[in-house]
Amino acid sequence: MKNTDIAKVFNDIADLLELKGENVFKIRAYQKAARAIEHYPKEIKIMLEEGEDLKNIPGVGEAIAKKTTELVTTGKLGYYENLKVEFPKGITNLLSIPGVGPKTANKLATELGITTVDELEQAIKDGKVARLFRLGEKTASNMLQQIQALRRKDQRIPIGEALPVVEEILGALRSIPGVRNLTAAGSLRRFRETVGDIDLMGTADNTREVIDAFVALPSVGQVLAQGPTKASVIASEGLQTDLRMVEHDSFGSLLQYFTGSKQHNISLRERGRRQGLKLSEYGITTIATDILEKFATEEEFYHRLGLQYIPPELREAQGEIERAEQGTLPKLLELSDIRGDFHIHTNWSDGHNSIEEMALAAKSLGYQYIAITDHSGGRGIAHGLDTERLGRQIGEIEALNERLNDIHIFTGIEVDIRADGSLDLPHETLSELDIVIAAVHSAMNQTEERMTKRVLSATENPDVDIIAHPTCRLLGEREPIAIDLEAIFQATAKYSKVLEINAMPERLDLNDIHAFRARDMGIKLAIGTDAHSIAHLDLMRFGVGVARRAWCEPQHILNTLPLEELLTFLGRNR
Repeated sequence: MKNTDIAKVFNDIADLLELKGENVFKIRAYQKAARAIEHYPKEIKIMLEEGEDLKNIPGVGEAIAKKTTELVTTGKLGYYENLKVEFPKGITNLLSIPGVGPKTANKLATELGITTVDELEQAIKDGKVARLFRLGEKTASNMLQQIQALRRKDQRIPIGEALPVVEEILGALRSIPGVRNLTAAGSLRRFRETVGDIDLMGTADNTREVIDAFVALPSVGQVLAQGPTKASVIASEGLQTDLRMVEHDSFGSLLQYFTGSKQHNISLRERGRRQGLKLSEYGITTIATDILEKFATEEEFYHRLGLQYIPPELREAQGEIERAEQGTLPKLLELSDIRGDFHIHTNWSDGHNSIEEMALAAKSLGYQYIAITDHSGGRGIAHGLDTERLGRQIGEIEALNERLNDIHIFTGIEVDIRADGSLDLPHETLSELDIVIAAVHSAMNQTEERMTKRVLSATENPDVDIIAHPTCRLLGEREPIAIDLEAIFQATAKYSKVLEINAMPERLDLNDIHAFRARDMGIKLAIGTDAHSIAHLDLMRFGVGVARRAWCEPQHILNTLPLEELLTFLGRNR
């Protein structure tokens, strides 16, 4: 049983307890544990096999630890099975539909006998759901849209593919006179690595003009719905994209409502209720007087609740609301904090541009330095460099450093970690370089034990500075390698090495959860674009997005250091 399966059981328990009217703190305990387990960098099954204490996982206490152990070792949880018996059969299937809460699910199950998503879809089409007390046509229509979105869940696409489509749409609409606000919300704005449907929010002097322009865009393949303030289309890459337009003074409330994760918004609404307030997409209503306050900005919305503004990337119910209440949220990394790029390929191996072209392009971005890290050639990878060619490249870099102003070029290599843990190039060669990145590129089907020992060997090697794309995954194409990341993190911290957040959109490796864990352990992170052309240097923003989701501040990222401080760091680390 995988961590995601365990998390689903605990989320189901939380939903069923909410339906029973249980204590809210008990419900939140299961939700918190579910999220912690789902995103923990090590599989619970392996932790139990190795005798590790599950209470070391943040959010997992003694009771949850016992239930987790029972679930993993037996495949079932008695408490969960007994709880399900108290409710209509199949109610947990209905709870899997976004927007269908416990009370609605119970009504559907008890009054219509619905037990599956397919049955619910048919009941909506037959008009049965709309006729239920306090539901109606609008709620039924929203449910149908959520079911359709759920069926597309497996078609989620990497943010690297979705973002250009969205930016093209936003760019075209922002050129319309009278448009004052326009931005993406939802998982895209939170910078999740994959996205489903896209929500766009905006305000304009003439909302109908913007809606008409939206549905007529060249990238729109199908118009699903259109009204004076809202439209839904299928755009490029098969993305369902919804645009909502509101009054200028309501934009902050709308954007907040459609940006936060489900659990973030639930926690925020609970906080509001304790203050006598009701939160919605329209604003904040004082319950005692029924007076609605509108908010033009999200900052005003959060401040009204007595909270520090919470950046979108943090709205995942990971303690951000408590930190915002205390005023101690981190000052997140910004793209403007980046001063260089440590992972760059050139036409010396499989890149498309010369060293000088890459250096000048980096200089134009305001960078102070780059590292040239072409592939090593011991295994014939990507026209890689052997010792002789690497020596010639070092000579070229030294000459360029003499000639170029305001940009420093570090010598480096992306050296392959062989199947036995040795490196492609000898110590005598690697010790001459400024920066050595080590990475796995072959024999990716090794067992977890062998792969972990392999990467640990490279981590312990005094010539290595950075471990690149540690899980080797390719989003939607290749699963992560089997590796004990917790062991890698411990070794990285012990030997003062650096882990990479690879900014290539198909990699984003380390991911946000693993980067969060590494940062929490005091491990220095480096964001590298893995650039193979000048255009790839602009991918740095994807790595910054991952780092922000990992609560990283500038001091956590190696390539925010000014050149002189970086030289000192590299000298110490070597």
